[in-house]
Amino acid sequence: MATFVFGMNMSLDGFVDYDRFAPDPALFRYFIEQTRKTAGSIYGPRLYELMRYWDGDDWAQGDPAMDHAGSREALRDFAEAWRALPKWVVSKSLKEVGPNATLISEDVESAIRKLKAERDGEIEVGGPKLAASLAKLGLIDEYHVFLHPVVLGSGEPFFAGMTPKFRLVGSERIGEGALKLTYVPI
Repeated sequence: MATFVFGMNMSLDGFVDYDRFAPDPALFRYFIEQTRKTAGSIYGPRLYELMRYWDGDDWAQGDPAMDHAGSREALRDFAEAWRALPKWVVSKSLKEVGPNATLISEDVESAIRKLKAERDGEIEVGGPKLAASLAKLGLIDEYHVFLHPVVLGSGEPFFAGMTPKFRLVGSERIGEGALKLTYVPI
């Protein structure tokens, strides 16, 4: 049985934002290794469309927005790991998904429960709204908060529409600016 983990970068005031802060080179390298070890990822449509960047080769063109990664080698390593990762996309609006991805648009709860029962390893859940809907079904096993020393003041909350109760089971400093906090629901 798979373990479902919701993990994202979060500001000190509890928001996720894909454009306003990014991982430093040490955290980016951590994400490369994590992606290599992960059994798959489940995405909502918005985050999946953002991550499809890695299916193409724009990252190799010297995109200044990716300077946080530290090196062209790190970018290539992440792109290769992401492309190899099995992905499931929960969406009623998307009509197709890219390579190594499966679209889930009907009977989402059954499809996700089947995925959890039939797979082994850690499967990442991407996106606060998707995580909230899966948490309401009791399907999130762990939460990984990658806490950054940034205050955004607004944006999409990490805990979108849920007020879970947790137990802290681990913490780890990664690089100069991030603290990974691991929680399990109680």
